Amino acid sequence: MSEMKKVGLLGGTFDPIHNAHLLMAEVTREEAQLDQIWFLPTRVPPHKQGKSVTADHHRLKMIEQSIKDIPYFQLCLKEFEREGPSYTYETIQALQREHASIHFVFIIGADMVEYLPKWHKIDDLTRQIEFVGVGRPGWSMHPDHSYTKAVREVDMPPMELSSTVIRERCKQEKSVRFMVPEVVFQYINHHALYVE
Repeated sequence: MSEMKKVGLLGGTFDPIHNAHLLMAEVTREEAQLDQIWFLPTRVPPHKQGKSVTADHHRLKMIEQSIKDIPYFQLCLKEFEREGPSYTYETIQALQREHASIHFVFIIGADMVEYLPKWHKIDDLTRQIEFVGVGRPGWSMHPDHSYTKAVREVDMPPMELSSTVIRERCKQEKSVRFMVPEVVFQYINHHALYVE
């Protein structure tokens, strides 16, 4: 009997995807011994309802272009198949129904552990799926936090970067080259994204 394939799910708005996302995926794949990483863009982030998010087709195209040459990276559009807020609990249930032969792991930044109590049905979710928290050197999860035991921690080389910083730099007409994959840099410039 063959072993179950292990897939890490990396969720996010990816507005835009950047090099720290890709490094996080690569480090987690290696450290957690995962077969694949599926990028899981959020269609309607529950915590960003009412806030402006770049059009879906732009965000998806930038992800596709960023991962197209990496065989163990895939794009998963599960959260684009339904209307309303993209709750992780519902997404995981759907994926586990459709892929019974896959062991899913959900990847988060280790600093997100303190926000887990705010997640929809988080207690059910931690029983359904393994969490991996990606930390930075010199930073670790608080041992007394109620969800720390539910999250396996892996370290990642330092790379301070966020989509917010990239959007702000674009707005200020500063370069984001080398912060995002070259194809994303070209895409942002070609479509004049994040300039307002």
